[in-house]
Amino acid sequence: MSEVIDRPLRDDEKPAATRLRIVDCDVHPSLRSTDDLNEFLPRRWQQHLKEYGSHLRTPYLFTTPYPRSSPLIARRDAWPPTGGPPGSDLDFMRKQHLDPLDVEFGILQVLDLFIFSQQNLEFGAAIQRAINDWQLAFWTHRDPRLKASILVGQDGTDLAIAEIERCAKIGEYIQINVSPRANEPLGRRRYWPIYERAQALDLPLGIHVGGYGGHAPTGGGWPSYYVEEHQSNAHTIAAQLASLVIEGVPERFPKLKIVFIEGGFGWIPSAVWRMDQHFERFRSEVPHLKRKPSEYVREHFWFTTQPIDEPDEARHLRALIEWVGIDRLLFSSDYPHWDFDDPRFAFKTPLTEAERKKIFSTNARAVYKF
Repeated sequence: MSEVIDRPLRDDEKPAATRLRIVDCDVHPSLRSTDDLNEFLPRRWQQHLKEYGSHLRTPYLFTTPYPRSSPLIARRDAWPPTGGPPGSDLDFMRKQHLDPLDVEFGILQVLDLFIFSQQNLEFGAAIQRAINDWQLAFWTHRDPRLKASILVGQDGTDLAIAEIERCAKIGEYIQINVSPRANEPLGRRRYWPIYERAQALDLPLGIHVGGYGGHAPTGGGWPSYYVEEHQSNAHTIAAQLASLVIEGVPERFPKLKIVFIEGGFGWIPSAVWRMDQHFERFRSEVPHLKRKPSEYVREHFWFTTQPIDEPDEARHLRALIEWVGIDRLLFSSDYPHWDFDDPRFAFKTPLTEAERKKIFSTNARAVYKF
């Protein structure tokens, strides 16, 4: 029988501190080459990919419209020694990211081939299916820490629903992903069947920055520089939050959980304050809203932390976190991209151990039911 110690413990008697294991909600795997998809693509679409490539509402076929500060928007140290682009080598990802940072779960966010934005919807559906199968075969089946998302092109709604149903039967995916830069604002009814299926399947809706809907990424037109375009990711997410809330998506689908990924969270207070103010003055225009926009935001939306804001004074970040809500924030690293947030240094303000546990682990575990 162990001894009962009825006195303060000496330092040599105290249990060692337990290292916090991390749920990383934004890990980017990459194809080593498009040949990785051949076993999942019918021959017709293999040939189509070789002969015609992507058909996007952007002037460039195989890259983004704005130059990046590093090739493939990646950290310079993230190129695997075995060759291939950053994020394409699981063993190197383990060595550089998963193991040293003690990542308990990493949620995959695939950006290859711009699958959300393919204008040839039939080709887009084939690529989506191949990418979704590739996530399992190349990643999650080889490392159970990694979790796959059902990627669908939101603008081909019927094809998206078919892919959601197919993947749901497999049962190894933890969310449904769409793009914020779609052909129309995401609150529009054309997208509601996707939200209906997400709610019925109890799968969160993940909205990761990116995509090409053919519209300028800023409200003022096309930016001149990548630094402007990158800044506009937050503007896009803010616009889609307003669209989803004001069009009534949370009211219509009260059990739907929506996660905005890689849009940061510094913009949330002012956006929500403005929505509430306008709602008070124009509520007769939107009688389908039964509550203030801020109430929907606080109950139905979560936000990943990357790229985390770094104000000059730590107290400002602290105030921001408290306003958004500790329970609404999910840690994300954006590995292996150039603006990667290291979980050891990401928050430039003190957090209690309970708060750190929520942001780095338990909030995501609750949303995704790990």
